[in-house]
Amino acid sequence: MGSRLRDMIRAVRACKTAAEERAVIARECANLRTAFKEDDHDYRHRNVAKLMFIHMLGYPTHFGQMECLKLIASPGFPEKRIGYLGLMLLLDEKQEVLMLVTNSLKNDLNHSNQFISGLALCALGNVCTAEMARDLAPEVEKLLQNSNSYIRKKAALCSVRIVRKVPDLIENFLNPCTSLLNDKHHGVLLGAVKLCTELCEGSVEALEHFRKHTMTLVRVLKNLVVSGYAPEYDVGGITDPFLQIRVLRLLRLLGNGDSESSDVMSDILAQVATNTESNKNAGNAILYECVQTIMGIEAIGGLRVLAINILGRFLANRDNNIRYVALNTLVKVVSVDTQAVQRHRTTIVECVKDSDVSIRRRALDLVYALVNETNVKTLTKELLEYLKVSDPEFKADLTGKICSLVQKFSPSKVWYIDQMINVMVEAGKFVKDEVIRALLLVVSNAPDLHGYTVRALYRAFAHWDGQESFAQVVLWCIGEYGEMLVNNANELEGEEPITVTESDAVDVLENVLKDFRVSSSTRAFALTAMLKLSSRFPSCADRIKEVMMQYKGNLILELQQRAIEFTSILSKHQNIKGALLEKMPALDATAYSTKRADAAGVSLANGRASIHETGPVSTSNGPGSQPILTDLLDLNVDDTPAPPVQRKSAGDVLLDLLGANPSAPSAPQEQTSGGGSDVLMDLLSVGSSSRQPVIASSGLDSLSQPIKQSFVEARKPTGMDMDLLGDLGDSNGAPMYPTILAYQSEALSVTFEFKKVPENPQLTLILASYANASGKTYTDFVFQAAVPKYLHLRLEPASNSELEPKGGERITQTIRVENSMLGQKPLAMRIRISYKVDGQDVLEQGQVHNFPAGF
Repeated sequence: MGSRLRDMIRAVRACKTAAEERAVIARECANLRTAFKEDDHDYRHRNVAKLMFIHMLGYPTHFGQMECLKLIASPGFPEKRIGYLGLMLLLDEKQEVLMLVTNSLKNDLNHSNQFISGLALCALGNVCTAEMARDLAPEVEKLLQNSNSYIRKKAALCSVRIVRKVPDLIENFLNPCTSLLNDKHHGVLLGAVKLCTELCEGSVEALEHFRKHTMTLVRVLKNLVVSGYAPEYDVGGITDPFLQIRVLRLLRLLGNGDSESSDVMSDILAQVATNTESNKNAGNAILYECVQTIMGIEAIGGLRVLAINILGRFLANRDNNIRYVALNTLVKVVSVDTQAVQRHRTTIVECVKDSDVSIRRRALDLVYALVNETNVKTLTKELLEYLKVSDPEFKADLTGKICSLVQKFSPSKVWYIDQMINVMVEAGKFVKDEVIRALLLVVSNAPDLHGYTVRALYRAFAHWDGQESFAQVVLWCIGEYGEMLVNNANELEGEEPITVTESDAVDVLENVLKDFRVSSSTRAFALTAMLKLSSRFPSCADRIKEVMMQYKGNLILELQQRAIEFTSILSKHQNIKGALLEKMPALDATAYSTKRADAAGVSLANGRASIHETGPVSTSNGPGSQPILTDLLDLNVDDTPAPPVQRKSAGDVLLDLLGANPSAPSAPQEQTSGGGSDVLMDLLSVGSSSRQPVIASSGLDSLSQPIKQSFVEARKPTGMDMDLLGDLGDSNGAPMYPTILAYQSEALSVTFEFKKVPENPQLTLILASYANASGKTYTDFVFQAAVPKYLHLRLEPASNSELEPKGGERITQTIRVENSMLGQKPLAMRIRISYKVDGQDVLEQGQVHNFPAGF
C-alpha cells in the first residue's frame, strides 16, 4: 500500500540534511517500483502523484513513465487527470513513448465529458509533436466549432501549438478561427485572438485574410472600452485588460504597412488612449500596448503625438518600471517624430539625474538622440551641470556622450573649445585620447583662436585637481602659444582680460612637474613645453635650464633622455635653436591618426615632441654661416667646426657615445680612466653585479635618442638551421678571422666566429655559439645585444631555446652587424643573456671588447 502523498511530503520536509532527503526518496522510489511491478490498480494514481513530487525535487523518475499511459487509458476522470498531468510533467516531445498515447488522446478528444476532452486538449497543447499534430489536427479543428465554450477555448489554445509545429496546417484553421472572433465568451475570444496572431505571424496569406476582418476586431475592442462594470472580467476597474491587450497586439500586426487597415482602427485607438485610466497598473499596461500599436501602424501625425504624450505622462510616474518602459519606447520612436518627443525634453533630462542607474543610462541615450543644432547649447549646459554631481561609475558614459554631442553639433569653434575645457576640468580622466587629439587638431587649424585657447586653458587650470588629460592639453598649448598668453594676442570681443607674466607661464609647467599625481608621460609634455618656452621667454631660459638639469639623473629613462637632449640643445645649439623650436605648423586632418600626429613632428600618444620636423628650415643662417642641415639627433655636434676624423680606440668611441671628449682639457681624468667598460654599463643603465639592472623599453624606439640601442630578441626557435655563415673556412683564399671567446662565466660560455661579405665590406656576419658546462639544462634561453648608434644590428632566430648540460649540443645564432663608420670606429657590443634553471630566472650580462681589427 505504501504511504500517502502528504506523509511523504512531510517526511521530506522533516529532513535536516541532503543525505536524509536522499534516503527518504530512495526508500519511496523502491516502494513505487514494487507497486508498479505488482500492478496495483487501486493506488496507481496516488503513486504517480508521488512520482511527480519526486520529479519536482530533481530526482530521476523515468521508471514510472508507462504508469502515466496506463492512467490515461483508465475510464475514470480522476485517474485521467493524474495521468495527463504526469504526461505533461514527466515526458516531453522528445520521448518516443509519447507516440503510444496518440490513440488515447484521439478517443478522449471525442469524449462526451467536456472535462475529459479538456484534459486531452490541454495535454496536446503542451507536449504534442509534429506527427501527433498532423494526426489529431482534424479532431481539434472540429472542436473549434463545438457548442461548449469551454471546449472551444481549449481547442483554440491547442491549435496555437499545432500551427507552430506544422505551419502547413495554417490554411485549415483560417475559417474556424474567423468564426470565433464573433464569439461572446471572453475566454473563447482570448484564445481566438491568440490563434489569429499566430496565424498572421506564420503566413502572409493569413495576414491578408484577417485584414479583411479588422472591423470585427475594432468592434470587439470598442465593446470592451465602452462596456459597463462586469465583475467576472474586471481588473482594477478595467474590463478584461488581458483581452484588450491581445486585440491591440493583433491590430498592430494587421496595421503594419497597411494604410487601409490603419485608418479603420485609428478612431478606436484614439478612444482607448483617451478613455483608459492611468492610475492603475492594468490601465498603464493597456496604454503602453496602445502606444506600441499607434507607433507600429501607418498612423496619422496627431495620433502619434497622442501616443508620445502618453509616454511623457509615464515619465512623471513614481514607478521606476513604468518610467523605464517609457524611456525605452521613446528611444525607439524618437526618429519617427522627433518634434513631439522634444516637448518632453525637460522631463527626460530630469530622468538623467534619477537614482536608478538603468533609468539614467536609458535617459542619457534618449537625450543623445534628441540633440540637434538648435538645442545643443541648452542640453549640453544641463548635462555639464549634472556631470559635476554624478556618480563616478556613471561619469564615463556621461562624459563620452557630452564629448560626442559637442563634436557633432558644435555651432562654433569657440563654443566647442569652451565646452571641451569644461568637460576636461570636471571629468578629465574619463575623456578618451581621440577626443583630446581632435581638440588639438581644431586648435592647431584655427590660428585666430590660439591666443583665446591658451588663455582659457590658463584660467581653467586654476581649478585643476590632477586631471592628466587636461594637464597635457594645457602643457601642449602653453608650449606652442605661450607668448600669446603673456602679450594677450588675438583677444576676442568680450573676452575677460588676464595678466600673465613669463614667470607665471613657467610656473604652470613646473607645478605639473612637481605634482605627485601626474604620470611620466605628462612630465614629458612639461619638459618639451619648457624647451619650447626657452626660445620664447629668454628671461626664463636659465630657470628652464636648471629644471632640465634636475631631470638628467631621473630614474625614468624617458625623462632622463629628454633632459639630456634638451640641455644639450640649450647649451650647444644656440644658432639653430630658434628654427628648431618654432611653432608647429597646422596639423593635417587627413593624415591625422588615432594613435600619432606625426605629420608636424609631434607624437601626441606619448607626449614626445620630435625636434627634427618642426617646420621648414633653411640650409644656412646667412652669408658665411655654416650649413645647419646636420644630424640634429647627434647631440655631440657642436657649433664649432669639427676636427679631422681620427681613428679612435674602443674606449674613446664609447666615451663619444655619451658626449664625453677625452682630449678636451676641461674633462676630468676620471672620466677616461674607466675605459669603455663603465661607459657601456651606462648605456644599459647597469653597473657592477651588485647594481640592479634597469632596462626600460619606453625609449628604445625613439627617433631622438642620443644613443641608439638596438635590443633584438629571438625567443622562439624556428626548427630550421639558420646558419647563414656557411663554411667559415673559405677555400678560395678569403681572409680567415680568429674565433674569440666573447663571454665566459662559471658555467656559460659564448664564442663568436666571423665572416665578411665581399659585396658589402661594412657588413660582418657573426656566428654565436653558446655552451653550458653545468649539470642542469637551461630553458627559455634568450640572447640580447646593444650597440652604439653607428652600428646596425640584427639577430636571427636561435637554433634552440634549451641549452643542454655538460657541454652537450650547443645553441647557435647568426648576428648581422653593419658598421656605418668602418675604418673610423670599431665594433662595440654589450650583451645580456637570460634563461631559467629549475624554474628560476637567471640574468647574465657583459661587454665584448676583443673584436678583431678591421671590423
